[in-house]
Amino acid sequence: MNYEHIAQEIYDVTGPAANITSISHCMTRLRLYLAQRPADMEARLKKIEGILGVNDTGDELQIILGPGTADSVTDCFSHIVTKESAAAKAVSSASRPQIGDGQALHAQIRAKNATPFKLFLKRLASIFLPLIPAFIACGLTTGLLGTAAKFDPTITSTAWFQLGAVAGNVVFWSMNLFIGYNTAKEFGGSPILGGILGGLISHPGLAAITLGDTQLVPGRGGVISVLLVAALGAWIEKRLQRLIPDMFSLFLVPLLTFLIAGPIAICLLQPLGGFIASSIGSAATTAVQSGGAITGFVLGGLWLPIVMLGIHQAFTPIHVELLSQYGMTILLPILAMAGAGQVGASFAVFCKTKNPHLKKTVASALPVGIMGIGEPLIYGVTLPLGKPFLAACIGGAFGGAVQAAFVVGASALGISGLPLAATTNHVLIYLAGVLTAYVTGFIAAWLLGFDDPANEA
Repeated sequence: MNYEHIAQEIYDVTGPAANITSISHCMTRLRLYLAQRPADMEARLKKIEGILGVNDTGDELQIILGPGTADSVTDCFSHIVTKESAAAKAVSSASRPQIGDGQALHAQIRAKNATPFKLFLKRLASIFLPLIPAFIACGLTTGLLGTAAKFDPTITSTAWFQLGAVAGNVVFWSMNLFIGYNTAKEFGGSPILGGILGGLISHPGLAAITLGDTQLVPGRGGVISVLLVAALGAWIEKRLQRLIPDMFSLFLVPLLTFLIAGPIAICLLQPLGGFIASSIGSAATTAVQSGGAITGFVLGGLWLPIVMLGIHQAFTPIHVELLSQYGMTILLPILAMAGAGQVGASFAVFCKTKNPHLKKTVASALPVGIMGIGEPLIYGVTLPLGKPFLAACIGGAFGGAVQAAFVVGASALGISGLPLAATTNHVLIYLAGVLTAYVTGFIAAWLLGFDDPANEA
């Protein structure tokens, strides 16, 4: 059965991509929410070979495909919709961006960065993005408890403090399950199978098992091992779906996927993941501890160009691995200084510009920039102006040097700017680094100057 052909025919009837607001599936059905439904849509769908029936519930359109087929067709259909949607956005953003037109410039940069390697990095980062709220909640909880304990060390023996410590650590206890779930989903497998494969290599019962002369270690290899085994499970599952007849697919595919991927994970992928994970942790900590301020200067200064190139996604699993191994990431405070440098550079633009529109754009974007959301400033102010972007990099470099010199670490992920301070192990030093980035970014932008846009009014 040609799943790609069925998916394309369904898209030809239900598209374009803008008309498809939601895609999901169950064991037997592709489920769609559509903005518009022509009167003859249901009849046209029923004529497609491979579709067993159509059920319109009013809000949801259910296309009945059968066990196994529904999963494969949904995967192909989602790829078609994603591809067509990206193409439509690229066409709509073809106009030349102006100052303050951050969305158009951002769209152009994303279109240029849509290479296979960068798209793979983006796909990899997408596995971890749903976990960011959990890292924020747990990281801030840990940070607040640590701050409270510095003022009164005796509270660490109280029940409420110990309960809070458990709450702050819960994301690490359950992280491998979520990562396995998201990895399988991202690579086209059944998410729950990825979750149980992540649970398998993390199960505390492994500590009581010895294979040959090797003592099994629960969670060995951290998130790297989970990524490998869940991706392998998705690959095996999709190929089993092609080999096993649809009538047996519901039972045999999940069983064989688990029985094949599980032993490979325990015997091969855990040791491999352990080696990769330890190498990443050692490389990151050695670079910062031995390179000190120089390493921080380079990383902080290059972070904004790295974001422009679209390869910043590769750092997300590194942050998560560092959090998993050490309970904090020493890279995030350094990289966060790029945003602080941008705040300083943008404030210099605000002070020097005579253009009311540009001044209003900076004024509206500065508060969120201070809170760690830098996109409005970078795409609406510094990057279009040119020289202030370079000034922001200079500010980030000096701020990064401060963070690395004192090895400041953060216990959260997904936040930046001032809110990150509460999760760091050296709050005052982190804030000193932020202030350094503000000041040097401002001075650099003031000295470099910029071509002030003419006041069109």
